[in-house]
Amino acid sequence: MSSAVDTSRTPSQGSDSPYGAGRRASTGVLFGGLGLAAAAVVLLLMADTLGLPKQAVGTLVIVLSIVLFLVGIPVGIAMLGASLLGLLSLGGPRVIRSTLEAVGYDPTASWSYSVIPMFILMGTLLWKSGLTASAFEATRNWIGWVPGGLAVATNFAGAGLAAGSGSTIGITYAVGRVAIPEMLRSGYKPSLATGAVAAAGTLGQIIPPSLLLVVYAGAAGVAVGPQLLAGVVPGILLAVAFAVVVVVRASINKSLAPRGLSRPVTWGERWRSLVGILPIVAVVLIVVGGIFFGIFTATEAGVFGALAALVTGVWHKFRTERSWRALWTMFRESVMVTLVGTASIFLLLVGVYALTRVVALSQIANALAKWIVGFGLGRVELLLVLVVLYLILGMFMDTLSMMLLTIPVLLVPLQAVGVDLLFFGVFLVIMAEVGLMTPPLGILSFIVHRIASDPTVNLGQRVSLGEVFRGTVWFVAAALAVVALLIFVPDVVTWLPSLGTSAG
Repeated sequence: MSSAVDTSRTPSQGSDSPYGAGRRASTGVLFGGLGLAAAAVVLLLMADTLGLPKQAVGTLVIVLSIVLFLVGIPVGIAMLGASLLGLLSLGGPRVIRSTLEAVGYDPTASWSYSVIPMFILMGTLLWKSGLTASAFEATRNWIGWVPGGLAVATNFAGAGLAAGSGSTIGITYAVGRVAIPEMLRSGYKPSLATGAVAAAGTLGQIIPPSLLLVVYAGAAGVAVGPQLLAGVVPGILLAVAFAVVVVVRASINKSLAPRGLSRPVTWGERWRSLVGILPIVAVVLIVVGGIFFGIFTATEAGVFGALAALVTGVWHKFRTERSWRALWTMFRESVMVTLVGTASIFLLLVGVYALTRVVALSQIANALAKWIVGFGLGRVELLLVLVVLYLILGMFMDTLSMMLLTIPVLLVPLQAVGVDLLFFGVFLVIMAEVGLMTPPLGILSFIVHRIASDPTVNLGQRVSLGEVFRGTVWFVAAALAVVALLIFVPDVVTWLPSLGTSAG
């Protein structure tokens, strides 16, 4: 099964990179975006002449950043370029000079960010070694007998693959090439098969070790360890919600998924398949357990998790292929993905650093906070508004981009209405991930359709984009139900971090 995993594309490759690369724009979007960008640049350069207020300058910078991203500019560069224009309007050349002097060091020289390469390396080693494909097979063997069992197995395997890798899109490619043919071969409807794949990658970005929660913690100034622990219970709730959706739908409409596997599975096969899943469980327990019981700091947990992934990955790769060349290839490719992924994320952080200066000088966050309080929006109302905002942003932006673009603007308003920042980290990551698969423009829907259009994946069946949309919308609804629960019962998020603090 491990040979079925597509390793030809890494999480940092291609136009769909989750680390902030620009997307390929159509001709119409390109020319329209360039026109909007030119207008925004002119307005920023003439801000003093036109007498634009500071808040208007800050808003123009954010709009220009989004437009530049849409026309294909990498997000970090888009934010940095737009921010420098804004700083020129707000403070002149002196502010630009001080920003450029600091931007190469200050945003990334943080001890908490040292866990980023460790988490990327951890997830990539598990992927490249074939352990994640083995996890899918083990999950299939144990729960494949339930209604929609292969789709449930796909979600849980996606959670194992996604944990620590930081790439929802890369995970979708890997899981999709394994799971979609398996489900179609077993008689699953394309809508359920593709929907399960689209939902699979979102789980691991909540359940630690989660790269996105680490990046959020650094950007928001909260402790990494408690922030990682905050994602455990919501992540489990999401996994259960997705499984319930699959089982209920398959039970009601038996044509969606035939019950049982395409061939009988013996108990011996079930027990033997657990060998492939135990290393992933061990890695996650080392990271989460070490943080929870105060054995490791978050950074130390990342190092030990990466070391455990390396040891178990080498053991599994050599056990299955018995080739020193294969081991070297696995290690070399994992290190390269880690280097490229880390550099790409740090470029994003450089852009966010410059944008944060614009937000501070333009006082746009303070103005937004006053507007929210004056408008009478409380904690619940603001979070419900943000649900809609992130669904819209997720239709055309990747997860890290929308997170880092909005964090500097929203921190002050959130604190003004009493939103706990640990809670918001989990809320933000869930909404950013859900936005990626929301029809009609969610990036993941199109990526899954692209995967399912490959004849080697669809086994000769035509899979339409409409079927992908019909499949993902059920998982979006389930995720929004979980988000609603978290909004009204925030202790679900903060409970485990409080226990971890006590245990530590």
